[in-house]
Amino acid sequence: MKQNWEKIDPLGLVLPLVILIVWYLTALSGRVPDYLFPAPVEFFQVLLDFIFGGAQLTPYSGKFLENLWVSCIRVITGFGLAACGGLLLGFLSGRNVLIRRMIDPLIQMIRTVPGIGWLPLALVWFGIGEGTTVFLIALAAFFPIYLNVADGASNVPDIYIRAGSMLGADKMGLFRTVILPASFPSIVVGLRLGLGVSWAYLVLGELTGVSRGLGAVLMDSRMLGQVEMIPVAMLCIAVMGIVSDRLLLILCDWLYPYHERTANGK
Repeated sequence: MKQNWEKIDPLGLVLPLVILIVWYLTALSGRVPDYLFPAPVEFFQVLLDFIFGGAQLTPYSGKFLENLWVSCIRVITGFGLAACGGLLLGFLSGRNVLIRRMIDPLIQMIRTVPGIGWLPLALVWFGIGEGTTVFLIALAAFFPIYLNVADGASNVPDIYIRAGSMLGADKMGLFRTVILPASFPSIVVGLRLGLGVSWAYLVLGELTGVSRGLGAVLMDSRMLGQVEMIPVAMLCIAVMGIVSDRLLLILCDWLYPYHERTANGK
Protein backbone atom coordinates (compact mmCIF):
# COMPACT_ATOMS: atom_id res chain seq x y z
CA MET A 1 0.00 0.00 0.00
CA LYS A 2 1.43 3.34 -1.03
CA GLN A 3 1.69 5.77 1.86
CA ASN A 4 1.28 9.53 1.80
CA TRP A 5 4.91 10.15 2.73
CA GLU A 6 6.01 8.46 -0.50
CA LYS A 7 4.30 11.17 -2.56
CA ILE A 8 5.75 14.60 -3.27
CA ASP A 9 3.11 17.27 -2.68
CA PRO A 10 3.63 20.13 -5.15
CA LEU A 11 1.99 22.48 -2.65
CA GLY A 12 4.98 22.00 -0.36
CA LEU A 13 7.19 23.67 -2.99
CA VAL A 14 5.21 26.92 -3.00
CA LEU A 15 6.67 28.45 0.16
CA PRO A 16 10.33 27.62 -0.72
CA LEU A 17 9.73 29.15 -4.15
CA VAL A 18 8.27 32.31 -2.60
CA ILE A 19 11.25 32.57 -0.24
CA LEU A 20 13.66 32.14 -3.17
CA ILE A 21 11.92 34.92 -5.13
CA VAL A 22 11.93 37.29 -2.16
CA TRP A 23 15.57 36.44 -1.53
CA TYR A 24 16.49 37.16 -5.16
CA LEU A 25 14.59 40.47 -5.23
CA THR A 26 16.13 41.56 -1.93
CA ALA A 27 19.63 40.79 -3.19
CA LEU A 28 18.86 42.57 -6.47
CA SER A 29 17.80 45.69 -4.60
CA GLY A 30 21.14 45.85 -2.78
CA ARG A 31 19.53 46.40 0.61
CA VAL A 32 21.36 43.43 2.16
CA PRO A 33 25.14 43.50 1.59
CA ASP A 34 26.86 40.29 0.51
CA TYR A 35 28.96 40.15 3.66
CA LEU A 36 25.77 39.70 5.69
CA PHE A 37 24.01 37.23 3.39
CA PRO A 38 25.01 36.08 -0.11
CA ALA A 39 22.87 36.55 -3.19
CA PRO A 40 21.14 33.43 -4.60
CA VAL A 41 23.54 33.19 -7.57
CA GLU A 42 26.60 33.30 -5.33
CA PHE A 43 24.96 30.85 -2.92
CA PHE A 44 24.34 28.22 -5.60
CA GLN A 45 27.81 28.69 -7.07
CA VAL A 46 29.38 28.02 -3.67
CA LEU A 47 27.02 25.09 -3.10
CA LEU A 48 28.01 23.42 -6.36
CA ASP A 49 31.68 24.10 -5.68
CA PHE A 50 31.32 22.59 -2.19
CA ILE A 51 29.80 19.42 -3.68
CA PHE A 52 31.74 18.97 -6.90
CA GLY A 53 34.83 21.16 -6.49
CA GLY A 54 36.87 22.69 -9.27
CA ALA A 55 36.09 26.40 -8.87
CA GLN A 56 38.00 26.82 -5.59
CA LEU A 57 35.61 29.52 -4.43
CA THR A 58 36.17 28.61 -0.78
CA PRO A 59 38.60 26.47 1.24
CA TYR A 60 35.87 23.79 1.28
CA SER A 61 35.81 23.25 -2.48
CA GLY A 62 34.95 19.61 -3.22
CA LYS A 63 34.93 18.61 0.46
CA PHE A 64 31.22 17.90 0.79
CA LEU A 65 31.43 14.10 0.81
CA GLU A 66 34.19 13.81 3.40
CA ASN A 67 32.39 16.16 5.79
CA LEU A 68 29.04 14.52 5.12
CA TRP A 69 30.47 11.06 5.78
CA VAL A 70 31.89 12.07 9.16
CA SER A 71 28.63 13.74 10.20
CA CYS A 72 26.52 10.77 9.09
CA ILE A 73 28.65 8.35 11.12
CA ARG A 74 28.18 10.51 14.22
CA VAL A 75 24.43 10.79 13.72
CA ILE A 76 24.01 7.06 13.06
CA THR A 77 26.07 6.15 16.12
CA GLY A 78 24.36 8.58 18.49
CA PHE A 79 20.89 7.89 17.16
CA GLY A 80 21.49 4.13 17.28
CA LEU A 81 22.48 4.31 20.94
CA ALA A 82 19.45 6.48 21.71
CA ALA A 83 17.10 4.14 19.85
CA CYS A 84 18.38 1.07 21.69
CA GLY A 85 18.01 2.71 25.09
CA GLY A 86 14.75 4.49 24.29
CA LEU A 87 13.02 1.42 22.89
CA LEU A 88 14.11 -0.86 25.73
CA LEU A 89 13.32 1.50 28.60
CA GLY A 90 10.22 2.81 26.86
CA PHE A 91 8.64 -0.63 26.58
CA LEU A 92 9.67 -1.55 30.12
CA SER A 93 8.28 1.69 31.53
CA GLY A 94 5.13 1.51 29.44
CA ARG A 95 4.20 -2.04 30.39
CA ASN A 96 5.52 -2.35 33.95
CA VAL A 97 4.22 0.03 36.61
CA LEU A 98 7.00 -0.77 39.08
CA ILE A 99 9.74 -0.04 36.54
CA ARG A 100 7.98 3.17 35.48
CA ARG A 101 7.82 4.36 39.08
CA MET A 102 11.53 3.62 39.47
CA ILE A 103 13.00 5.15 36.33
CA ASP A 104 10.51 7.67 34.95
CA PRO A 105 11.02 10.43 37.58
CA LEU A 106 14.79 10.44 37.04
CA ILE A 107 14.42 10.46 33.25
CA GLN A 108 11.92 13.31 33.42
CA MET A 109 14.28 15.28 35.66
CA ILE A 110 17.27 14.77 33.35
CA ARG A 111 15.10 15.70 30.36
CA THR A 112 14.57 19.21 31.69
CA VAL A 113 18.28 20.03 31.44
CA PRO A 114 18.92 21.58 27.99
CA GLY A 115 21.44 19.85 25.78
CA ILE A 116 23.82 22.78 25.84
CA GLY A 117 23.88 22.45 29.63
CA TRP A 118 25.55 19.05 29.20
CA LEU A 119 28.22 20.42 26.88
CA PRO A 120 30.77 21.48 29.54
CA LEU A 121 30.47 18.16 31.34
CA ALA A 122 30.68 16.22 28.08
CA LEU A 123 33.89 18.05 27.21
CA VAL A 124 35.34 17.09 30.59
CA TRP A 125 34.33 13.45 30.16
CA PHE A 126 35.11 12.91 26.48
CA GLY A 127 37.21 15.87 25.36
CA ILE A 128 36.90 17.56 21.98
CA GLY A 129 36.02 15.06 19.28
CA GLU A 130 33.80 12.10 18.54
CA GLY A 131 32.88 11.19 22.11
CA THR A 132 31.31 14.54 22.99
CA THR A 133 29.36 14.78 19.73
CA VAL A 134 27.99 11.23 19.94
CA PHE A 135 27.12 11.68 23.61
CA LEU A 136 25.13 14.87 22.95
CA ILE A 137 23.29 13.29 20.03
CA ALA A 138 22.44 10.12 21.97
CA LEU A 139 21.31 12.05 25.03
CA ALA A 140 19.07 14.44 23.09
CA ALA A 141 17.54 11.75 20.83
CA PHE A 142 16.82 9.38 23.71
CA PHE A 143 14.04 11.42 25.33
CA PRO A 144 11.55 11.71 22.42
CA ILE A 145 12.05 8.03 21.62
CA TYR A 146 11.55 6.95 25.23
CA LEU A 147 8.50 9.16 25.80
CA ASN A 148 6.68 8.08 22.65
CA VAL A 149 7.46 4.39 23.07
CA ALA A 150 6.38 4.46 26.73
CA ASP A 151 3.17 6.28 25.81
CA GLY A 152 2.37 3.88 22.98
CA ALA A 153 3.10 0.79 25.05
CA SER A 154 1.07 1.99 28.05
CA ASN A 155 -1.97 2.87 25.95
CA VAL A 156 -2.49 -0.57 24.41
CA PRO A 157 -6.17 -1.36 25.16
CA ASP A 158 -6.58 -4.00 27.85
CA ILE A 159 -9.15 -5.78 25.73
CA TYR A 160 -6.42 -6.54 23.18
CA ILE A 161 -4.24 -8.04 25.89
CA ARG A 162 -7.09 -10.16 27.27
CA ALA A 163 -8.05 -11.34 23.78
CA GLY A 164 -4.46 -12.38 23.08
CA SER A 165 -4.20 -14.21 26.38
CA MET A 166 -7.47 -16.05 25.73
CA LEU A 167 -6.06 -17.22 22.40
CA GLY A 168 -3.09 -18.76 24.21
CA ALA A 169 -0.37 -16.18 23.57
CA ASP A 170 2.46 -16.11 26.11
CA LYS A 171 4.26 -12.90 27.14
CA MET A 172 6.53 -12.89 24.11
CA GLY A 173 3.62 -13.73 21.85
CA LEU A 174 1.57 -10.89 23.31
CA PHE A 175 4.44 -8.50 22.73
CA ARG A 176 4.93 -9.60 19.13
CA THR A 177 1.28 -9.86 18.08
CA VAL A 178 -0.49 -7.29 20.27
CA ILE A 179 1.72 -4.74 22.02
CA LEU A 180 4.13 -4.06 19.15
CA PRO A 181 1.43 -3.63 16.46
CA ALA A 182 -0.67 -1.38 18.70
CA SER A 183 2.24 0.84 19.74
CA PHE A 184 4.14 0.87 16.44
CA PRO A 185 2.79 4.26 15.24
CA SER A 186 4.05 5.85 18.47
CA ILE A 187 7.41 4.12 17.99
CA VAL A 188 7.75 5.59 14.49
CA VAL A 189 6.87 9.08 15.77
CA GLY A 190 9.47 8.79 18.52
CA LEU A 191 12.15 7.57 16.14
CA ARG A 192 11.44 10.37 13.67
CA LEU A 193 11.58 13.00 16.39
CA GLY A 194 14.77 11.49 17.77
CA LEU A 195 16.41 11.46 14.34
CA GLY A 196 15.52 15.10 13.75
CA VAL A 197 16.96 16.06 17.13
CA SER A 198 20.09 14.06 16.27
CA TRP A 199 20.88 16.35 13.33
CA ALA A 200 20.28 19.44 15.48
CA TYR A 201 22.63 18.25 18.20
CA LEU A 202 25.17 17.12 15.63
CA VAL A 203 25.76 20.81 14.95
CA LEU A 204 26.15 21.55 18.67
CA GLY A 205 28.68 18.74 19.06
CA GLU A 206 30.66 19.72 15.99
CA LEU A 207 30.82 23.35 17.07
CA THR A 208 33.16 22.31 19.89
CA GLY A 209 36.21 22.28 17.65
CA VAL A 210 36.24 19.04 15.64
CA SER A 211 38.15 19.24 12.39
CA ARG A 212 35.56 17.77 10.02
CA GLY A 213 31.79 17.60 9.70
CA LEU A 214 29.00 19.86 8.45
CA GLY A 215 28.75 21.56 11.84
CA ALA A 216 32.49 22.17 11.82
CA VAL A 217 32.13 23.78 8.39
CA LEU A 218 29.54 26.13 9.90
CA MET A 219 31.83 27.25 12.69
CA ASP A 220 34.99 27.47 10.57
CA SER A 221 33.14 29.48 7.91
CA ARG A 222 32.27 32.11 10.48
CA MET A 223 35.82 32.20 11.80
CA LEU A 224 37.30 32.53 8.30
CA GLY A 225 34.76 35.10 7.12
CA GLN A 226 33.31 32.71 4.51
CA VAL A 227 29.74 33.87 5.15
CA GLU A 228 28.44 32.29 1.95
CA MET A 229 29.37 28.83 3.28
CA ILE A 230 27.17 29.16 6.37
CA PRO A 231 23.78 28.88 4.58
CA VAL A 232 25.28 26.24 2.27
CA ALA A 233 26.17 24.02 5.25
CA MET A 234 22.77 24.73 6.81
CA LEU A 235 21.02 23.62 3.62
CA CYS A 236 23.10 20.43 3.45
CA ILE A 237 22.13 19.56 7.03
CA ALA A 238 18.46 20.28 6.32
CA VAL A 239 18.45 18.12 3.19
CA MET A 240 20.20 15.27 4.97
CA GLY A 241 17.63 15.51 7.75
CA ILE A 242 14.81 15.08 5.25
CA VAL A 243 16.58 12.26 3.39
CA SER A 244 17.35 10.37 6.61
CA ASP A 245 13.75 10.79 7.75
CA ARG A 246 12.48 9.24 4.51
CA LEU A 247 14.97 6.40 4.79
CA LEU A 248 13.81 5.75 8.35
CA LEU A 249 10.20 5.55 7.20
CA ILE A 250 11.16 3.14 4.43
CA LEU A 251 13.05 1.00 6.94
CA CYS A 252 10.10 0.97 9.35
CA ASP A 253 7.73 0.00 6.56
CA TRP A 254 10.10 -2.76 5.45
CA LEU A 255 10.42 -4.13 8.97
CA TYR A 256 6.72 -3.87 9.66
CA PRO A 257 4.63 -3.25 6.53
CA TYR A 258 1.95 -0.61 6.55
CA HIS A 259 -0.81 -3.00 5.51
CA GLU A 260 -0.06 -5.16 8.55
CA ARG A 261 -0.29 -2.13 10.85
CA THR A 262 -3.59 -1.21 9.20
CA ALA A 263 -4.88 -4.73 9.64
CA ASN A 264 -4.21 -4.41 13.35
CA GLY A 265 -6.41 -1.36 13.60
CA LYS A 266 -3.78 1.38 13.14
